[in-house]
Amino acid sequence: MVEQLLIKDIDNCDVPDVNLLITEDDTPVDNLASAKQQRLLVGSLYSSLENQVFLAEANVGVYHTYGEPAIVPDVFVSFDVETPQNWWQKQNRCYLVWKFGKVPEVAIEIVSNQEGEELGKKLQIYEKMRVYHYVVYDPNLQLGDQVLTVYHLKARRYVQTTNHWLEEVGLGVTLWEGEFEGRNDTWLRWCDQDGNVLMTGDERAKKAEKRAQLLAERLRVLGVDPDTI
Repeated sequence: MVEQLLIKDIDNCDVPDVNLLITEDDTPVDNLASAKQQRLLVGSLYSSLENQVFLAEANVGVYHTYGEPAIVPDVFVSFDVETPQNWWQKQNRCYLVWKFGKVPEVAIEIVSNQEGEELGKKLQIYEKMRVYHYVVYDPNLQLGDQVLTVYHLKARRYVQTTNHWLEEVGLGVTLWEGEFEGRNDTWLRWCDQDGNVLMTGDERAKKAEKRAQLLAERLRVLGVDPDTI
């Protein structure tokens, strides 16, 4: 268990009544492509960063400012925090910044139309929140001529950069062509500093199976039956 970074002397703070907050509205708003992309981003993190403590979620509200509605990133990542034990309690169903004691380090938006204000209102909110890295993935070029746009926080303002390495979290983002859940396409993926994508659990299992098959073939060439080992 990780000790959450809570706001000190919370009893004397003007904390919103959690019962008045909208932690979920049960409205299906995503499309098939975005939902699959979100699963890839979240799932590969949990498969690859097993020794790190973090919270990565898709379509979960982040309450950041008293009196303002939550913002709902397509994907966010927050390090050194974890899901509360009793996640069915009202105050634990979404990301309350005053409860976790920090904002997420990374916010990702997947553009599917021109109505989301990813380069307008949402950018301004994430900048005001001081989210270190803001990533906008626009596969159909709804907002301009860039498929992938990355912003880093510098002196309290976002600076667009061609550097897709997110220094503060030790992760990068890259575009990758391949198959995920039976669909061949171009995907937004996490990567290491050398550009190697972080693998999903299925990808790791397939890689291990391929290695085992190659080893078995080499043993047979040497006259050894791998089934007897």
